[in-house]
Parts: sequence; structure tokens; C-alpha cells
Amino acid sequence: MKAAPFDYIRADSLAQALEKLNQCGGDAKLIAGGQSLVPMMAMRLARPTWLIDINRLDSLKNIQVQSDQVRVGAGVRQRDLEFHPALHSHLPLVAKGLQWVGHEQTRNRGTVGGSLVHADPSAELALAAMVLNVHLSLESETDGARTLTASEFFLGPMFTAVGETEALTDISWPVWQGDRIGAAFEETAIRKGDFAMASAACQIQTKPDGEIARIGFGLGGVDGTPLVFPELAASLLKHKLTPELAKQVAHTAAQSSQPGSDMHASADYRKHLAEALLTRALMTAYRQSQGQSAD
Repeated sequence: MKAAPFDYIRADSLAQALEKLNQCGGDAKLIAGGQSLVPMMAMRLARPTWLIDINRLDSLKNIQVQSDQVRVGAGVRQRDLEFHPALHSHLPLVAKGLQWVGHEQTRNRGTVGGSLVHADPSAELALAAMVLNVHLSLESETDGARTLTASEFFLGPMFTAVGETEALTDISWPVWQGDRIGAAFEETAIRKGDFAMASAACQIQTKPDGEIARIGFGLGGVDGTPLVFPELAASLLKHKLTPELAKQVAHTAAQSSQPGSDMHASADYRKHLAEALLTRALMTAYRQSQGQSAD
């Protein structure tokens, strides 16, 4: 199929883009990388009457590394973040997750903000954003700026809290302080680069004796939004993680998910897969935090 007819404008500034959004309301869409929006338009799942190109806005392409956070502009290419020299030391979970995002070609064009706004429940960056509890900055010509947490941002499948006249401008990814930090991202798909049937992510910080000092983990592709489990995570604090405990926690998390069934897998299989992936992610991150092999 081909996209429905639309008008196009290339914005020269964020102010111009926001002005056009305000004029068009829900009839306009922003586009930068186009790796999600263009296929949806081709299948006529999205039919904007105006396409506002923000691809050349340098103000949305900054990566600012600070001691407690990394601020990433919404227009930053996924590939540019993937190869940023501070990524592995400051955001190890994001570094792990980016390796699973599509293919090299899609990461060359796809933007960090575009992936988050698209809000695919199986998207790797969305899951990492939930696990790390990022803050997302939005801006509108009429309502000004506001900031949301990831749990406030993702509302459902392909649905976020971004208003019709708002644009995501940047994302603040928190940096965990100290050492003994491990991160793991596990995923299963029909083929490498396909949408995940299920995914799991975990970041852990441990004490010298092996007790968990800080932990966040979640599941992707098994519900309407990526899932995180703060109460389960809190129950692991001051404990040493064993394979048995990891499996128990992963089972509880997976059973609380509500995946769908399709031609590739049943809901029950996806829950089974989620449990296996999360068990592996928990143990891999824990062993890494202790300087041990992941095996």
C-alpha cells in the first residue's frame, strides 16, 4: 500500500515545529528518523494530513553527560547513542538494550525519541526507560514545558501521554553512582532484529558481600506497556541472589503479565518465555555486579 495524501513542511526550528503542531492539532505528525511512522503510513495505520520534519533540528540532537544523568535529545540517532564513549560506563542497561534494536540500518536513522513516542510494547528503549525510571521533557507552544516519568509517559500500546500539540524534546536517563553495577538485556524474536516475542531487562548494584543494594527490572512484549516491578525489586534488597530466588521472582513477575496470542506464540508460551528471560537477566546482571562470569 501507499500512504494517504499529506502535506509536508521541514521545520527550521523547534518553535516553528510547535507552531505548526498547534495549528494542525491531531492532524499533524512529527517525523525525524521515520523508522516507525513511515511503515505505519504505508499501511495506512497512520494518516496525518501534515508531516512536520524535525530531522535537521540540531537543538534536539545533543547528548549531555553529567555525573547523575545523561540528557539525550529526542532527535539523537540510536546509532550515535550506541557508540557514545560514555554510554557503557554511565548507562550500561541502555548499552545492552540498544544492541537488540532493529538492525544497524534502522539504528542509523531511528531516533531515541521516536522509539519512545512510538511506544511499541516490545521496544527495547521503552523497557530500559521504564526500568531506569527516566524523565521525559515535553514542550508545547501554548502550554509550555512539562516533565513526565516513564510510568506516566507510557499509557498503552502505541499510546503515550504526549498531547496533540506537544513534542518530546529530551530524555534524562539517571546514572547510578558507585561501582559493582551489573546490567543485562535478554530477548527472543523470530529473527534477529524482529519485534521481540518477549524481553527482560535488569540493572543491579551489589555490596562487597553480595547483598543487593539497588535493583530494577522489567519485562517487554508481554503487556500493553513495558512492565516494571518495584515491589518485587524492593523485596530483594539486602538479599544475595541465587538461581532459585531469581526463578521465583521471575515467575511471579511473568504471571502478572497479560500477553496476547498470535501466529507466533500463545499467551502461555510468552509467559513461560518471559520467566526464562527474566531469570537469566537477573542472574547475569547479578554475577556481573560481582565481577563473575555470566555463565
